[in-house]
Amino acid sequence: MITIVMPETKNLIPTRYSLLSRLQHWDDQESWKDFFDTYWRLIYSLATKSGLTEVEAQDVVQETVISIAKDIHKFKRDRALGSFKGWLRNIVRWRIADQFRRRNSAKCENGELPIQVLKEIPDPSEDQESLWQEEWQKNLFEAATDRVKQRIKEEHYQIFDLYAVKGWPVTRVARAMRVGVGTVYVIKHRVATMIKKEIQSLEKKLF
Repeated sequence: MITIVMPETKNLIPTRYSLLSRLQHWDDQESWKDFFDTYWRLIYSLATKSGLTEVEAQDVVQETVISIAKDIHKFKRDRALGSFKGWLRNIVRWRIADQFRRRNSAKCENGELPIQVLKEIPDPSEDQESLWQEEWQKNLFEAATDRVKQRIKEEHYQIFDLYAVKGWPVTRVARAMRVGVGTVYVIKHRVATMIKKEIQSLEKKLF
């Protein structure tokens, strides 16, 4: 049985073939923990931005993982059948819709949802597709940044973060870090290039 515990925030990374293969073994707790730690924040973020409460979003995370656990053996590593990314997206959408149905169940009569309630359930339309892509790319950037951060000097990452991420003026960054303006520009360019290459590397693992 899989025990689901909401972990501390971690960076998301694309799914690896080896991980999906290992998930087919129900008793492989380490692989399931790896999967959960990798994807829970993406699922949770999409759920809250779709209009669910924190508690409802947590339910979406847990129910999505349970759905994956039940059907992972059906998923095949075949590009012609679609990507895991797309499969996961659809499952998340269904679980989000389930939460809206439960929220509005008190308004129903004979188990049927009236038209006004149905309108409150998010449709897997262009808006939600855009939100999914936005969240996926955001987490891909964070994963790449985290990997690069482990390979460079802490000072260099701080300079990049202050200038490129937090948007400090270059002169302010230079004063705060006690370096020249030219150094800020050089470090920003080098780190940005490393992150771009890391993103490209991660994207190659997507399917």
